[in-house]
Amino acid sequence: MIKYEKSRAAFAEAQRVIAGGVNSPVRAFKAVGGEPLFISRGKGPHIFDLDGNRYIDYVCSWGPLVLGHAHPAVVAALEKAMHDGLSFGAPTERETRLAEVICGAMPSIEKLRFVNSGTEATLSAIRLARGATGRDLIVKFAGCYHGHVDSLLVSAGSGALTLGRPSSPGIPAGVTGDTLVARYNDAAGIIKLAAAQGDRIAAIIVEPVAGNMGVVPPEPEFLVTLRKIADEHGIILIFDEVMTGFRVAWGGAQALYQVRPDLTTLGKIIGGGMPVGAYGGRRDLMDQISPDGPVYQAGTLAGNPLAMACGLATLEELSAAGTYEDLDAAGAKLAAGLTAAAKKAGVATFGTRVGSMLGTFFTAGPVRDYESATASDTEKFGRFFRGMLERGIYLAPSQFEAMFVSTVHGPAEIEATVVAAEEVFGTL
Repeated sequence: MIKYEKSRAAFAEAQRVIAGGVNSPVRAFKAVGGEPLFISRGKGPHIFDLDGNRYIDYVCSWGPLVLGHAHPAVVAALEKAMHDGLSFGAPTERETRLAEVICGAMPSIEKLRFVNSGTEATLSAIRLARGATGRDLIVKFAGCYHGHVDSLLVSAGSGALTLGRPSSPGIPAGVTGDTLVARYNDAAGIIKLAAAQGDRIAAIIVEPVAGNMGVVPPEPEFLVTLRKIADEHGIILIFDEVMTGFRVAWGGAQALYQVRPDLTTLGKIIGGGMPVGAYGGRRDLMDQISPDGPVYQAGTLAGNPLAMACGLATLEELSAAGTYEDLDAAGAKLAAGLTAAAKKAGVATFGTRVGSMLGTFFTAGPVRDYESATASDTEKFGRFFRGMLERGIYLAPSQFEAMFVSTVHGPAEIEATVVAAEEVFGTL
């Protein structure tokens, strides 16, 4: 039986001075029971808690640590950048270099602007779309989460879904009155919506691979239909690739599915684990941002040199030949092992995967949208989560989050995970 005394004491102390004891709601473990681990360090595919317990980590800081924890190249880049200075509030060449790499990998991005988080990126992209089109309406999809932006915190996924709160108090009705909610993977539904409201819609924003209601891949014609609808009605198509950008493929989901958005939001991996975000797209749109254009957006710490250095080092490592093929193979092996383990135990699950992003829903499936995702047995997932934790496997503490594989999750880690899953499934 793993001991958690130091983590429990740390959580009690944190609750006295931090709202909820955590700085992001899902971390509190309320969806799975128990109390959160307090992490002391990470190395490779592992994290270690205050009690000295070691876990194989499939959270990977919620996706960005695609190279694992404390990768030598990233650490070296960060150390050098720190010695050069922590922040300047002025341009640096690192910003330009990272922007060049991103633009080169994503042809839809002709120019970009760095910000400090994925939430900042999405709210800025929405403002730009409205400014460029002169329209107010925004279309989002139920179960997709785009950060805690007031106008987008409607039928949200991620933490809001985990806690059973698809929206939030403190948001005036007028703020969400211009947000239309559609069904993910429902091509016919979005065609009908656009036919009725197309000339009033500024933007359609979508996770090209939904990763905040569990991992829900797009069906074959869904993204293609969004592109077609946007072209027909003069709507700005925004891909929220904060999670998928440089995670599911070099160049993101748009490269994987060969659908080109007008604007893209990024985060996670482009900072190599440091706080960062970006939004970018067509030159004519990006030229409307201040100081060149009238759409205002600013950020004192945007383009922070530490984040730029870590992002450059991470993308350089990921650009090596065969990296994404290896990540895909590791993800496939883990997904197959989890599915086989559940089947052997007679536990109904539905597995999903896109590259190194995985989901295991406790439902017979299929899962294709918000409604089918939320049909999952969350109580059973909680028992699975706790069983895996006791066996040294750290999963996201929510049925509606993704598992992430890194380049340092090798055969030994995957085999140990599958063996643990076989044991836990057998107890459910």
